[in-house]
Amino acid sequence: MAKAPAQKKDDKQIIRIFDTTLRDGEQAPGNSMNIEEKLRLARHLQKMNVDVIEAGFPIASDGDFEAVKKIAQLIKGPEIAGLCRSSEKDIDRAWEALKYAGEKGRIHTFIATSDIHMKYKLQMEPAKVLASAVKAVKRAAGYTPNVEFSCEDAVRTRREFLAEVVEAVIDAGATTVNIPDTVGYTIPSEYYDIIRYLKLNVPNIEKAIISVHCHNDLGLSVANSIAAIQAGARQVECTINGIGERAGNCSLEEFVMILRTRKDILPFACNVATELLTPASRLLTTVTGIGVQPNKAVVGANAFAHEAGIHQHGMLMEKTTYEIMTPESVGLSTNALVLGKHSGRHAFSKRLIELGFELDDEKLNHAFERFKTLADLKKEVFDEDLEAIAAEESRVEDRYKLDHITVTCGSFAVATATVQMEINGIAVRTAELGDGPVDATLKAIKKLTKSKAKLLQYNVGSITGGTDAQGEVTVRVSEGDHNVVGKGASTDIIEASAKAYIHALNRLNFKQKRLNASV
Repeated sequence: MAKAPAQKKDDKQIIRIFDTTLRDGEQAPGNSMNIEEKLRLARHLQKMNVDVIEAGFPIASDGDFEAVKKIAQLIKGPEIAGLCRSSEKDIDRAWEALKYAGEKGRIHTFIATSDIHMKYKLQMEPAKVLASAVKAVKRAAGYTPNVEFSCEDAVRTRREFLAEVVEAVIDAGATTVNIPDTVGYTIPSEYYDIIRYLKLNVPNIEKAIISVHCHNDLGLSVANSIAAIQAGARQVECTINGIGERAGNCSLEEFVMILRTRKDILPFACNVATELLTPASRLLTTVTGIGVQPNKAVVGANAFAHEAGIHQHGMLMEKTTYEIMTPESVGLSTNALVLGKHSGRHAFSKRLIELGFELDDEKLNHAFERFKTLADLKKEVFDEDLEAIAAEESRVEDRYKLDHITVTCGSFAVATATVQMEINGIAVRTAELGDGPVDATLKAIKKLTKSKAKLLQYNVGSITGGTDAQGEVTVRVSEGDHNVVGKGASTDIIEASAKAYIHALNRLNFKQKRLNASV
């Protein structure tokens, strides 16, 4: 594991990294995760040395509760937080899951403090909101001294009232106070002023860590987070790839690399092992099926690509002419070839662990067999190929599984697909005609599953280069209020399409089960 600098308790220039990928990040459309997927990401966040992992919203559903509980039981090192509203029932349920983390368990409770939220959402007077906040923190503090309180929509809150709430919750036992830009409304200079105002006008502010949680609705979440730490905040709440509600959250990898790259004007540091940033980004992509745009800072496919001639010339002469950070510093390996057909099971397993996948023996054996088959088909096997294999093998709670496909098509023939699947462990088969082999295959799957889902988007790409590359298919489907992404990979594009569609249907099934469990 990459090493990060040790944090000193008296070092006020250390910025604590609070990762909320598993809570706020999961709330983005198509990003829902099951327990095993959350645990896989939590293990990688543990290796990255983040300070806090917000594992979920325990009262939201039985699935969320079990995910927070399991992470609290198994993840060691980072603090484990669970979000809850300022109600006794929420707080009790949160601690029921978090208690397994002991002193590392953090109750994160919140209530809105802006006039617009108090009037239209809460329909409560400010005095009642203040009383609810204090009561919630006191109840949480009865379970643990590790209590965080958030003033929802803080940047649109009257500053005098915001200061009053912050002072009161610190007196009640909050050791971290979060000043979130809930709707991505503020700009850096304004946010700086808000944090400075609290530093200067809350008498007991030094008894708590100021945290910030910025949304990206105006594209300023990272810039606002930087302004906040310059003003005195010492915890930043962020997500891998910047995923989250609406336009997302402050991007963990961008914020961390700004601190590392601009030490000349930002005298701060954090404990994150930056060499694990790219693997984290890729792991999240394999779990959710949602990729990052090529021009995404730090982890995008083009982040270290140089096409213009003048740039290429400069790079050949001296890398720092156009590269402000190295690919290696964010975990982008310059040696893309990982394994070949002569590689053994131990090397294969070790590389999967490095990529964030820890499979049990049965799944590892199956994945290794698939790797060997792929290695016979391809001259070169890359990390991306391994991630595609591991992602499919690590999926759990699948109701639908693909057995095999037979397709006939041609210039003068109507495409026909025969598909055999397992549905709840029972083998079923059917054949369908279509406008092409993919259309016929998806029609057959839809018929077998009796799905009413609508296919909204279908995209094809290659995982790596060359005519022997695995094809990667991403689909977006919807049913009712649910909208999910499915992903599949194979050297056969028809099979990849079937896998992606079935993956999406399984994700829809999982979301429906979780919704039913919470009712």
